[in-house]
Amino acid sequence: MKFRWNKKYLYWGMTAFAVVCASLLFYFVIFRMHVLFNGIRKIISIMMPVICGAVIAYLLIPVVNFQERKIFRYLKEKKHVVLEKNYKRVVRYLCIATSLLFAFFIIYSLLSMVVPSILDNIISIINDSPRYVQNIRHWLESILKDNPEWQDIVFDYLNRYSPKVETFLNTEVLPQVKAILQSLTTGVFGTLVFIKNLLIGLIISVYLMAGKEEFVTQSKMLVYALFDTERANTIIRGFRFTHKTFGGFINGKIIDSVIIGILCYIGTSLIGTPYKLLVSVIVGVTNVIPFFGPYLGAIPSAFIILMVNPMHCLYFLIFILILQQFDGNILGPKILGDSTGLSSFMVIVAILLFGGLMGIPGMIIGVPLWAVMVAGVRHFRNHELRKKSMPTDEKAYENIRYIDPRTLQPVSFEEQEEVKKIQDPKE
Repeated sequence: MKFRWNKKYLYWGMTAFAVVCASLLFYFVIFRMHVLFNGIRKIISIMMPVICGAVIAYLLIPVVNFQERKIFRYLKEKKHVVLEKNYKRVVRYLCIATSLLFAFFIIYSLLSMVVPSILDNIISIINDSPRYVQNIRHWLESILKDNPEWQDIVFDYLNRYSPKVETFLNTEVLPQVKAILQSLTTGVFGTLVFIKNLLIGLIISVYLMAGKEEFVTQSKMLVYALFDTERANTIIRGFRFTHKTFGGFINGKIIDSVIIGILCYIGTSLIGTPYKLLVSVIVGVTNVIPFFGPYLGAIPSAFIILMVNPMHCLYFLIFILILQQFDGNILGPKILGDSTGLSSFMVIVAILLFGGLMGIPGMIIGVPLWAVMVAGVRHFRNHELRKKSMPTDEKAYENIRYIDPRTLQPVSFEEQEEVKKIQDPKE
């Protein structure tokens, strides 16, 4: 006797299985969250070489594409040569090699030139901290000389806490800073695990950059095989939007932060700010974080300058205010454009949410990730509105009283008042 599958019972069985799995997952998320997070951390630890390779490839692919476009255009327009597939792969690997060498050169230059100077600056700040305390004391004396009561209160706090701060800097901060920065300058980037992940990640990045078209093609084929055509098109458009949002934001923000760091170094050199290289690195690095980045970089930098010269601290704060206004209103929009499409409120929500979940990396990638999620919700909203034959333009819903159930069109307060006047002329 031949066994026949009943599709109805198979459907309900799969549905029951999915509900049970979802219930178990929900239980673990609510009551066993630490177990879930430990599992996620373990998977991330195992896949870290692949993650490193994907990040390296994603950052260097624009450089590879730029070189290929220039080379192919030159050969086609100037030399009238069209390369075959094998020669194109040779050009691809040459472009990958030059991109990796370019990245190594940038990293090596930063480590060899910037890190030793930063190390010297930090050690100098800690060793000269007693003198800086005396500078602040003399400055406060000149300001509060006409207010003896405030002078006694301020100096009481200064005498009480300055020895504790000095002891903390010399016994806790200085040894750790020396160990970390000296290990970086000698090429030891932490542990052998990190080096292993980095080396394997470099190899993986070469494979990813060399076969990027094949990987994209295979992914599209898989999407069209698993979903119907309309849904597959939607998914692919979503991935294109995600790539555009992430790529435009991350690359643009890196370029923007490098420019801001260089401008900060030029400006602090002109006004004579102490520790200008250290301050410029802090401002440039923290500028990668949207919205809160300028403040996170300006506060410790201003404190460092304040210990040396309070008036230079004032000049620095005025300069940083001007620089951040230039970045926020001119440079940033010019480089980034409207890459996220988020309002200022949504940017703050994204930074607070992902910063709390993932720390500093979450604050950097939180804004483009939140932009993708918001775009997905907006797409779902518009799709459902179109199914109901209702308008999808946001302006159509401004200042509306209700939706007419017959025409499915918004009715504003003014239109309702006109209808009332027509129906009841006495009013």
